[in-house]
Amino acid sequence: MERKTIGILYGGRTGEHEVSCRSAASVISNLDPAAYLPLPIGIDKRGTWYLQERIAFTGSGDIRYLVIEASEDRMVTVVPGRGLAVAGRPLVVDLIFPVLHGTFGEDGTIQGLLEIAGIPYAGAGVLASALAMDKAMTKSVWQRADLPVVPFMTVSKVEAAGSPKALEELAHAARARFGMPLFVKPVCAGSSLGVSRVEAIEQFDPAVEEALRFDLRAMVEPCIIGREIECSVVGNDHPEAYLPGEIVSNHSFYDYEAKYLDPDGARIVVPADLPEKRREEVRALAVAAYRAAGIEGMARVDFFLEAKSGAILLNELNPIPGFTNISMFARMCEASGLPYPALLSRIIGLGFERFSAHEALQYSISPATSG
Repeated sequence: MERKTIGILYGGRTGEHEVSCRSAASVISNLDPAAYLPLPIGIDKRGTWYLQERIAFTGSGDIRYLVIEASEDRMVTVVPGRGLAVAGRPLVVDLIFPVLHGTFGEDGTIQGLLEIAGIPYAGAGVLASALAMDKAMTKSVWQRADLPVVPFMTVSKVEAAGSPKALEELAHAARARFGMPLFVKPVCAGSSLGVSRVEAIEQFDPAVEEALRFDLRAMVEPCIIGREIECSVVGNDHPEAYLPGEIVSNHSFYDYEAKYLDPDGARIVVPADLPEKRREEVRALAVAAYRAAGIEGMARVDFFLEAKSGAILLNELNPIPGFTNISMFARMCEASGLPYPALLSRIIGLGFERFSAHEALQYSISPATSG
């Protein structure tokens, strides 16, 4: 069987650029070499795409990053309806695997660009990606589907700047509704960027200001006392949830440093130490959340298991989860019997399946012609 050329799109104009480079290193290292030919396409922090002449890593030990080498003669362009080109010549790829996290990669923008170019890609489509990136909208959709969520309030940058009393009123309303401490985060951001734990009311304004550095809206949530549970889901029309895992953070919360910088920042338990009945509840709820958001391909669904009530509460949805060597997504799948290389093959296959289904649709009354 002829190998498929898989474009690995990584880096990006995002606060999660380095995380993406680290994830991409893991993906390339685990792709089945008999089935796939990896073609790395690095995106620098300005958003320019470059075809990489070679696969090069930096870092050491378990922490490796896929290098991005910028060269004007290897700049990649997207041609609507005709795929990719480099230096004016067609660049043939069978599928793009976007190993991108956060803004301009996970939020539907790249997905829309690839749709216009007519290139198959792995993961969720435009609408589901955009929805999942917006934590407030995701929770609103889940609430309409009668799924249990962590409650929230939102404030926009315009609202925060428009009235001196706006934030003061929100702070008191949030404290009255949720108690203290509170969490303040950007509505659209990942990897805990811009997230603050608010222990006292005077910390509220600076926390909102920090969140609004990363997005035009911020959200306020209660501090849930309990356990952080995550669950991997893979599939298109028939998604499957794998054994859940647990994050035990050694920080005040599972922030960026605990996730990626501090080797002792958190302990990851896979599978989570839960009774069988609770595990199945988490898996069923993960699939329901995945379906309600219209996700295809893959996602990691994050929960809180509240200590006092025992309630399982949906928190976030990540349609392009971390693929680093310590990331939960692949580890949960592996604990369920789906090893990393087979997981990547499954995700790629789902991308081709989704593309074929859309290609079979009719988009106009008369056949397309080229001029």
